[in-house]
Amino acid sequence: MANTFELIASSTLGSAATNIEFASIPATFTDLKLVYSLRSDNGDDYFALTLNGSSSSFTSRDIQGNGSSASSANRTDNLLVYTQDPSSMTANTFSSGELYFPNYAGSTNKSFSQDTAYENNGTGAGMALRAGLWSNTAAITTIRIAKASGNFVQYSTAYLYGVKNA
Repeated sequence: MANTFELIASSTLGSAATNIEFASIPATFTDLKLVYSLRSDNGDDYFALTLNGSSSSFTSRDIQGNGSSASSANRTDNLLVYTQDPSSMTANTFSSGELYFPNYAGSTNKSFSQDTAYENNGTGAGMALRAGLWSNTAAITTIRIAKASGNFVQYSTAYLYGVKNA
């Protein structure tokens, strides 16, 4: 069975902003895929994930590495690690990543996965993987990624795709 991807919405920041949000997500797909390319205007490399306006009931298992060390952690919050290049890294370099939400419109708790990578002009790089659960049975209709402090810089992008099993 082949998967088909359909662009639901996209956002390219024309100026710095604290968040990117996709609302009124239709329930006509099997899964959702959010692809992003982000950079922060401060030293903070985290953003918060909010689903349907909720920032609670998240649990996850993370693994991350930066070429010289690796770590893993259980999390009970909605912060995503190593999500965008902070201002201290190579100028004009953006990190990339994606969040995947299978069965986003179903009536069970919502699992998700994340993978992301960043680079610092060959002197450093890192990646992180996350398997998560949002303990809520509502269909996902709004996805928001937001900086806890500072902003996403101009030209940060996010694309939301609907996935259908054909």
